[in-house]
Amino acid sequence: MNRLWSRLGVRTASVGLLVAGLGGGVYLGQDRDDQQQSNASALVLQANAEEIALLKERQNEHAAARAFRRSAEDAAAAKAATEAKAAASKAHTLEAKAIAADAAEAAAKKAAEQKKAAESGAAVPYTGEIPTSCSEYSGSRGVGCALMLDAGFKIDQFPCLDKLWKRESGWNYKATNTGSGAYGIPQALPGSKMASVASDWKTNPATQIKWGLQYIEGRYDSPCGAWSHSESTGWY
Repeated sequence: MNRLWSRLGVRTASVGLLVAGLGGGVYLGQDRDDQQQSNASALVLQANAEEIALLKERQNEHAAARAFRRSAEDAAAAKAATEAKAAASKAHTLEAKAIAADAAEAAAKKAAEQKKAAESGAAVPYTGEIPTSCSEYSGSRGVGCALMLDAGFKIDQFPCLDKLWKRESGWNYKATNTGSGAYGIPQALPGSKMASVASDWKTNPATQIKWGLQYIEGRYDSPCGAWSHSESTGWY
């Protein structure tokens, strides 16, 4: 009997221990799961934080790269603009020098031609501005231009004739040189020579101009020839 109770006691104690062990194991398992979940959550949070930090770092790197590119592009554009401006300035200077050199060469060539013509006795060609037509003039000058063309001279001769008779009489058909007696637009000496054209030589500018053109052609070949002589001697 005692032996039976002893066996029952042992079995009861064993079952109790087993149940207690199972209970303890359950609690231990739950604690372990909670701990694992807590650790997993911590790892997730840490991973998220590291990923966010990495993204921010990459964003900062991209922003810095864009800023550097923009700065480099601005610097390159400024350099290109400066170089372009310098090149344009240099080209303008070279062009101005070339134009000045061409003008100087042309002037020297004209001067040499004029000198050669003067030494040979030939008429010096007029090198100034040439009128397009006689309509640019009026009064006695307009009449003189038209009659010059009728006499067979080209329009490029009129600037010489214009300057010649401006010097002699100012294109005044009544102009009189009290010292020599020269008269009229061409300052014929004496004025009565112009009667060979018409008797109204004292009052008609056209008569005086016709006579003056005949005189110029017979003695100097052309108005520019007469002007060249007047420039070198003071008379024609």
